[in-house]
Amino acid sequence: MHRVYYLICLIACSGFLLACEGKESASGAGVPADGQYSVQPLEKDTAVIKIIQSGAVNLQQADSIQAGLKTNLDAMVSWADKACSEGPKPDFLLYNEFPLTGFSYGSRDEKLKFTIQIPGPETDALGEVAKACDTYLIFGSYATDPEWPGHILSINTIIDRQGEIAKKVWKVRNIKRRFTPDKEIPTTTIESVYEKFVARYGADEVYPVLQTEFGNIAVSTVQLDPFVYAVFAMRGTEIMFRTATLFSEQDVRATAFFNNYYSAMSNITFPEDSPAAFMGGNSMVAGPMGQVIAQEPGNVEGIVTAEIPIAKLRKGRTIPRYPMEMVMPVLQQYRQEIPLNHLDVPVEELPESDQAMKVYLDKVSRWLN
Repeated sequence: MHRVYYLICLIACSGFLLACEGKESASGAGVPADGQYSVQPLEKDTAVIKIIQSGAVNLQQADSIQAGLKTNLDAMVSWADKACSEGPKPDFLLYNEFPLTGFSYGSRDEKLKFTIQIPGPETDALGEVAKACDTYLIFGSYATDPEWPGHILSINTIIDRQGEIAKKVWKVRNIKRRFTPDKEIPTTTIESVYEKFVARYGADEVYPVLQTEFGNIAVSTVQLDPFVYAVFAMRGTEIMFRTATLFSEQDVRATAFFNNYYSAMSNITFPEDSPAAFMGGNSMVAGPMGQVIAQEPGNVEGIVTAEIPIAKLRKGRTIPRYPMEMVMPVLQQYRQEIPLNHLDVPVEELPESDQAMKVYLDKVSRWLN
């Protein structure tokens, strides 16, 4: 299985870069030609990661949106206090994909209610937590942005040790055609408004890598997309942080193995009587050999702690050696089914539901039309 995954990784990541050939300002920007990537000097040889594995009140089920946000924010602060006061001090605190909002259902208009804006009062409060703990704090959330009216965004936020937002990271793309035959995820990703995103924020923000005093880090919510994580590796990632509402352990381990970096995944938990309980928990940290370094098994709340020998990893390390020229003749024949920019449409034309998104993707599909 690992060999198959590796082949997919090589072909897919190379194919994505090929699609951007001749557009250096696009997602191929920032890949070192000599294999040597840029870094900050390390503050210490070992970095400490603490993953917060916890649940969240679904804002749709709260007494009010503000009450639900307060409950979830208070829980995040409480878990951070515990993580920062017990055991080794964390250099990174990682939360799941939706610790503030929970996972919402329904129409686009309904889901837009259950989002936050970044920056906002929640990130201000979490900034105080990060500053008090002297740690980087990373979390995901549904979000809205006045620059993108009508769009539901999935954004990971990195708050630095001074309590400031160091990076807002959009989800690169949604998984498609994978699990449900009549539904597709309707959130807006970089892929779906690609050209407008690059024009507004720059090419480096497609696959941003943050150089810190504890190692080069990146964060993503993408699942089962090996080429995305290979591109992050090409850009110098040493620790890959991932947020989830469900995930594949094999995906996390194989991604770390084939890209020679550490990968930490934080997954949400669900109430035991929830039909989604089987998808909760099992947050983990995987090493460059695909080994599990630390894990919280099961759908239970807790803290996963891992010490990362970042200085040892960095010694003599280059970006991965992919056989690009060997696979390129095949990749040139590949045609991506759903085109870039497919949600760069007037607000009134954005699909209103999961089902409508499926119909819309069928309509714009290059394979079906």
